[in-house]
Amino acid sequence: MPAKNSIKTYVENGFYHLYNRGVEKRNIFLDEQDYCVFLSYLKIYLSPVKESVNYLENNDELIYKDKNIQISRLYRLNNFFNKINLASYVLMPNHFHLELQQVGKKDIEIFMRSLVTKYTMYFNKKYKRVGPLFQGRYKAILILGDEYLLHLSCYIHLNPLELLSNGQQLQSYPWSSYPAYISNINIRWLNKGFILSSFMKNQSNLFNSYKKFVENYTKKSKEDSKSLNDMYLD
Repeated sequence: MPAKNSIKTYVENGFYHLYNRGVEKRNIFLDEQDYCVFLSYLKIYLSPVKESVNYLENNDELIYKDKNIQISRLYRLNNFFNKINLASYVLMPNHFHLELQQVGKKDIEIFMRSLVTKYTMYFNKKYKRVGPLFQGRYKAILILGDEYLLHLSCYIHLNPLELLSNGQQLQSYPWSSYPAYISNINIRWLNKGFILSSFMKNQSNLFNSYKKFVENYTKKSKEDSKSLNDMYLD
């Protein structure tokens, strides 16, 4: 019998909750560089190619030869600008969650294959290992309705709570889109509008309104609706 959510329903302009974790539940991020590399791949895939090229051209830390090599690689990569709209994300030691919209019917399938393959190649080379890094194919759930989008973003942003020490604030976790949601931090490849549009009635206090929503979110909020629980992947 196929694993739950391994058979996916693809629709144009559909919103999805995507999840994958390390094979045998192993950690897939072992140090700060690993997190940064994964996020850099998201940025490259979701930004206009020209924008990434301009960044490399203006990076004084790279020598001329390295710039040309990396720019050449950029033009060979799949690019998903205007194909994938990322709404929220979190990277945890042994798994990740993405909340996003695809434009074309098969954009997610190509995007996830590219992202997971590229990160696995980086990880295996760095740690001198071979074989799959992730536990099978990614899981995906089609999200229907603005309420579900909003609650899913909260669920994703609350993931790091289990890792925080007493007194640490949720926004102190750097590998999540949450800090960008409660401040003026501008991540150009992150589309916050899908979620924050629910708080537009209080635009002068937009970020704080979302922060309060997340902080007040409880387990009961999820249990109030069985259909809501079907969005969550663990």
